[in-house]
Formats: sequence, C-alpha cells, structure tokens
Amino acid sequence: MAVILLIEDDRYLQRDLRILLLREGYAVLQAEGIASAKQTILSSSDISLILLDLWLPDGNGLELLPWIREKTRVPLLILSAADDESSVIRGLEEGADDYITKPFRKAELLSRIRANLRRLEYRQEQTILRAGDLMLNPFTHDVTIQEKPVPLTAVEFRLLENFMENPGILLSRERLITMSAQDFLEEDLEENTLNVRISRLRAKIGPGMIETVRGFGYRFNGEVRRIYGGL
Repeated sequence: MAVILLIEDDRYLQRDLRILLLREGYAVLQAEGIASAKQTILSSSDISLILLDLWLPDGNGLELLPWIREKTRVPLLILSAADDESSVIRGLEEGADDYITKPFRKAELLSRIRANLRRLEYRQEQTILRAGDLMLNPFTHDVTIQEKPVPLTAVEFRLLENFMENPGILLSRERLITMSAQDFLEEDLEENTLNVRISRLRAKIGPGMIETVRGFGYRFNGEVRRIYGGL
C-alpha cells in the first residue's frame, strides 16, 4: 500500500483529500506545517509520495523543498493556488515532480498521483546499490567491482543484496536465513551453511565490508548509495 504524506494546513481541504485518498486505497499521513512535516518525514521510512501546499502557517513550502530533497527522492506534487509561471518554474526547479493549481479536479489529482507512483516503481526497479567500487543491480542481478563482473551464486547474491539494503544494521543469522530462504533451494538452512556462504561471499567482494558480531550475526559496514535509473 502506497503511503502519501499530505502537507496542508487547510483543515477542510485536508479532510476532503484524506477521504479521497483513503477511498483509493492509499494510507495517509498528515502535517499542517513545515515543522510537523519535517518530524513526520524523519520518523516515517515508508512514505511513497508527498503532496505539498506552498502557503503554510510557519513558512513557504518552497523553503521546505530543498530539505525534503536531502532526505528523500520520492515523488513530490505541489498543490498551490499560485498559478503564475514563475511559481510553477521555481517549484519544479527546487525539486518538485509535478505542480497542480487549486482548485483542481479530483480525477486529475488522482491521475497524476498514479502516474508519479508508477515512475517511482520503475525507478526503484532500476535502482543500483553502490558501496565504494562495489555495485549491485537488483534488476539484472549483476555485481561488479571496479566495473569487473563478480560471479555470485543465487544465495550469495541474495545475501549481499540484503546486506546492502540494510547498511550498518546488525542482521541475525536467523533473519538472514529467512530473508534468503527462497534462494537456498535444497540446501540445509543451518548456521554452518550460512557461515560458509558468507565466508565465500567475503572472499569474492573483499574483506572488511561484512563484519561478524560474535553471538549475534553480521553487519555490512560499507556506506551504500542508491543510484536511480541506473545513472
């Protein structure tokens, strides 16, 4: 289920939009100003799309846009009564993906939301994970180091993908086995099997990235960047 953050201080419009979005099957988070929007974004990791009003009680929404773009690249649609060309251009240049002027048709708003969510889904499918010279493409299942292919088994690929999706997070042996079970095929899902797989993975990507935390599990120590669209 897509989660939409609605940043809007008009309580009547906020209510109507919430009802509309809920009827369409979206989950809705709400913020009435810049301060509450920042708090919500920092505390919510599953936001799929943001609807941003420009005239907020504690500042202009355009002032919030650069901060949002530092924290997330999810689609952002501006909702504003300002329909002059300069406002539209500035909003798009500051990082908005779309600009909708008030009053707007509900059907048009929903259509634009769906279009932007489709683009987000495509972007996520094309996301490459990078840690230094190590690159992993979840879409093509390619792994390279300094642009040279690294041959991994299905299990090794899944383990590396799980590590790079969760950098700096301690992953227990049980969780890793569960996350990678579909690729273990007919192998025994035991601790020794996992240890062997991680040992072989380390040998292929180099030492230092996967840390063993004795008695608990493993942690990926590389700083991971997401490259959208393969760019």
